[in-house]
Amino acid sequence: MKAGANALARSRKPVQELPDVTLSEDGEVRFLHLGTEWIQGSMIIADPFAIELDYVQRMMAWLLFVEPDSVSKRKAMQLGLGSAALTKFHFKKLRMHTTAVEINPQVLAACQGWFKLPPDGPRLRVLLADAGQEIRQAQHTGTIDALQVDLYDHEAAAPVLDSPDFYADCRSVLTDDGTMTVNLFGRDASYERSVQSICAAFGEDAVWAFKPTREGNTIVLAQRTADRPTRMQLLARAEEIQSRWELPAVKWLRIFKPIQ
Repeated sequence: MKAGANALARSRKPVQELPDVTLSEDGEVRFLHLGTEWIQGSMIIADPFAIELDYVQRMMAWLLFVEPDSVSKRKAMQLGLGSAALTKFHFKKLRMHTTAVEINPQVLAACQGWFKLPPDGPRLRVLLADAGQEIRQAQHTGTIDALQVDLYDHEAAAPVLDSPDFYADCRSVLTDDGTMTVNLFGRDASYERSVQSICAAFGEDAVWAFKPTREGNTIVLAQRTADRPTRMQLLARAEEIQSRWELPAVKWLRIFKPIQ
């Protein structure tokens, strides 16, 4: 099966038009689908709070730009719940205040029933809402340190929210040293258009990108405030990330660089 992107059906669709959630398992891994073969998320059954897919791990590259000791004091938000891999990791492993936004109640129910998503509490909220509308709510402005955006429909052809205005709204919720990571997947033309939209909102000097995974997922990172750490600084940070949280951050540095 091919690794696609986490799903979030576009706003303003009535609930009955949202795609149905289906599950599959392959040995030790459980997968989430939205009525197609595309994998919208996964979970290692024996280790439910780990991140299994490479592209989802790369969404954690924001850790390269903050002090590790500050992480648990920060706030994270995911636009698109998928199998809740990122939400669970931020909440359980990083001990962060975490908010996820998901429009499809079936996705939320699947995550609670089959993917070990903990219930809402003082540090965790899952909002059933349109991401494009929720991101504009005043209470979020300037409060988020790590924003992950993974907004695809069941066909996984192109992001459903992908305009310069949308990315400007994403930038507005970030703290001064906050970072957005975005999963881009699909046709080359779609990728280039997405990067242009991100650059229009953040500025080209604030945008970094990974090389694509074998499945075609390309993670793009954008900083609220552009910063270019030295390679030695990044390496030291990557080694610390790898030691603390078992993410392959040292390997990231071979495939991650500024776009200009």
